Amino acid sequence: MATDAEIRDVLSHVTTATITTILLKKGLRNVWLRGTRPLRPGQPRLVGRAFTLRFVPAREDLATPESWSSPRSTRAAIEAMPEGCIAVVDAMGVTDAGIFGDILCARMHKKGVTALITDGVVRDVAGVLGTNLPVWCQGAAAPPSVAGLTFVGWQEPIACGGVAVYPDDVIVVDEDGAVLIPAALIDHVLATAPEQERLEGWIMRQVEAGAALPGLYPPNEENKARYATDTEAGR
Repeated sequence: MATDAEIRDVLSHVTTATITTILLKKGLRNVWLRGTRPLRPGQPRLVGRAFTLRFVPAREDLATPESWSSPRSTRAAIEAMPEGCIAVVDAMGVTDAGIFGDILCARMHKKGVTALITDGVVRDVAGVLGTNLPVWCQGAAAPPSVAGLTFVGWQEPIACGGVAVYPDDVIVVDEDGAVLIPAALIDHVLATAPEQERLEGWIMRQVEAGAALPGLYPPNEENKARYATDTEAGR
């Protein structure tokens, strides 16, 4: 079983596009979290274990400003986040109530949380950007979470962007969005992803040299042999 440091080291060099292809070959088609776009363009690829949070529709007796002081609150959940995790928040795709603002994001960054991923939105967007916490979401909205959502818990299975996310699944996020790797498939992805990246790099070089795609992408037996030869020769 790979350590979290080994997982980060390997997958930080693997695109989310490559990961989805590898998981597709294992029969998993629904691993890309819809609506998770980088709040700040140009952020690096990030990798971490999922720390899940869940909202449900707002109910007026529960979704109140007073609930922010409850033992079951986003504030308490943030204090439970371990360093290096990626917070994955099920906001049911709600885009008119910001789940977190600048103060909560600042605390997450201070605790060493790697990133915030949600199918919802944040508020105080200028302040959130100022915290330097990497965020993938659907944008920004001024109203607070309780205007449209009730926070109910953390570290339980959630649905984020139409994908089932369990605590400790691995999340990889880049400019294409967030992709989930089930915990049980981490070792398979680690074993196959770097080679897939090397192969696609070789294919790209052939395309740049003028090669046609049929028989190259995906490679037929002849091109597989050429690839093996070039790899052995260090080309």
